[in-house]
Amino acid sequence: MVHNFNAGPSILPKEVFQAASEAILNYNNMGLSILEIGHRTDAFQSVMDEARALVKELMQLNDQKEVLFLHGGASTQFFQVPMNLLAADRKAAYLDGGTWGVKAIKDAKLYGTVEVVASSKDKNYSYIPDSYTIPGDAAYFHYTTNNTVEGTQMHSIPETNVPLVADMSSDILSTQIDFNRFSLIYAGAQKNIGAAGVNLLIVDPSILGKADRALPTMMDYREHIKNGSMLNTPPVFAVYVCMLTLRWLKQQGGVAAIQQINEKKAQLLYDTIDQNSIYTAPVAKKDRSRMNAVFTIQDPEVEKEFLTAAKAEGFYGVKGHRSVGGFRISMYNALPYESVVTLTEFMKEFATKKG
Repeated sequence: MVHNFNAGPSILPKEVFQAASEAILNYNNMGLSILEIGHRTDAFQSVMDEARALVKELMQLNDQKEVLFLHGGASTQFFQVPMNLLAADRKAAYLDGGTWGVKAIKDAKLYGTVEVVASSKDKNYSYIPDSYTIPGDAAYFHYTTNNTVEGTQMHSIPETNVPLVADMSSDILSTQIDFNRFSLIYAGAQKNIGAAGVNLLIVDPSILGKADRALPTMMDYREHIKNGSMLNTPPVFAVYVCMLTLRWLKQQGGVAAIQQINEKKAQLLYDTIDQNSIYTAPVAKKDRSRMNAVFTIQDPEVEKEFLTAAKAEGFYGVKGHRSVGGFRISMYNALPYESVVTLTEFMKEFATKKG
């Protein structure tokens, strides 16, 4: 048996694979593949409608929020957000919590002034800054809720009257929060939503149209809203896999139910790390991510042995990001608790041998 701890593209539920594979051969007994049906047909419109409705239901979104499925992945939003929201004579506030925040800040500076209100760069992004002031005249405040590379996570929503914008790519739908407090949310699908190739975006239209900038049609959120995420041909199969994954999450009991499982998985793994001195977790305990746990072994040769042994046991994706090193265990919604149990048993045994 294999256990998939890849950071993304990452594990998906087996039920989703089964339904998706059947749809590739014969979608809804039409005699056509999901890959070849027209995106403006009733057959696909029903997929898009259900996917958007499931997002609204699972996130308990109010009627003002619009749900879009867009091309380009989350990285496109690093520039599309300021392009739509940040006027040249305004400033936006950003929190620098790691790799993806740095990239978002860089692109936002192309469109207006960026004030970085806080950064954890001083300690290699091993914590989340918690003492900072968000300027009241900012067009918006942007932050990354979960730092996939560094293994940190925001466990509360900042208090501010400024519109909140969040990159939730790696922890969306994993924990119950008040999603309506955000003016804009974006998330690449390939962690908790579905297959790579599509980006989920939730936006309150009231914040749009204020940047006073000419926008290419494909970059204008308002055009995508008008066209129901079908301004051009959407990534049909990726949207379909999202719909199946969202269906699966609803069947599990929704976000509240999956949060309990996610907390249980993370607790077991972090307890194992803390209780075995061979392993070191660099992240501040209060900021540890439930989605991406990172740890190291002091001896590089022993780290190599760990990776070799882990691969032999069928553990995939445990190597840390190339910029950080060490190990990273990604525990997204679809990862079974049993996989974490099996991994921690292996970790304890390895620690005993290397004692």
